[in-house]
Amino acid sequence: MSEEHPEAGERPTAADADAWATACAEDLAAEKARRQGRQGPPPGSAAEELRKLVDTVADKLAGLQSPLLGAVAGPAAQQVVQQVVQQAKAAVEPVIERNPEVFDHLAVAGQELLAAYRSAVQAQEKRWTSRTADFEHGPDEGDSGPSGERIDLD
Repeated sequence: MSEEHPEAGERPTAADADAWATACAEDLAAEKARRQGRQGPPPGSAAEELRKLVDTVADKLAGLQSPLLGAVAGPAAQQVVQQVVQQAKAAVEPVIERNPEVFDHLAVAGQELLAAYRSAVQAQEKRWTSRTADFEHGPDEGDSGPSGERIDLD
């Protein structure tokens, strides 16, 4: 009897179960690495993503030139924009630092709301399409309507 191939009727040993778990974990890790290589790094937590968004928006706003204000007001407008961006970052950063899990909860809640909305819309679409099918076929001969009496419209 070999440990690698238990005979019929024998129970697998703990080493067999560990080997199976190890092989599964290796396969899963390889699949994750393959997908990550194809899709890029996975997104971070909601707090990290918000921080990246704030930084990106701040960089874009700081780099904007204001053609509407002209060359004279340009430097002053640029300074005001940078000051507003810095104030916004100073207000957002402590909130993100103190409550990173709140943003994860908000992200999950948003996904659940989107799923509920999608479900409601799909249910309404089914009702609309079933009514359209009813209108195309017309009422049954024996259909007397909701009140029980047949109404002749001719």
